Amino acid sequence: MNIQIFGTKKCKDTQKTERFFKERAIAYHFVDLTMRGPSKGELDKMKAVVGLEVLINREGKEYAKSNLKYIIHNKEEVLLKNPLLLKTPIVRNGAKVTVGYCPDIWLGWE
Repeated sequence: MNIQIFGTKKCKDTQKTERFFKERAIAYHFVDLTMRGPSKGELDKMKAVVGLEVLINREGKEYAKSNLKYIIHNKEEVLLKNPLLLKTPIVRNGAKVTVGYCPDIWLGWE
């Protein structure tokens, strides 16, 4: 397995996700969204699996702070410029992608 976890260190679901993989001794690569976001190619792969709307965190502080509710915008461009707008955690295993804490799905990956 080639697991990537996209999230932030402060996100409780991201912390639970990291713990899930650590407890099962499954190696993963953590991508801290406060440092860097997904590349255009990574975002395209995620979008192809779950859809762009699922990736946007409309409930988060960053979305409200950006006033995106009231502005017409290109969602993909906005996510590439501000990765903190992504719902977390996003877990990738090759072509498979989940958004949020999904242990039942991850168990099927093993």
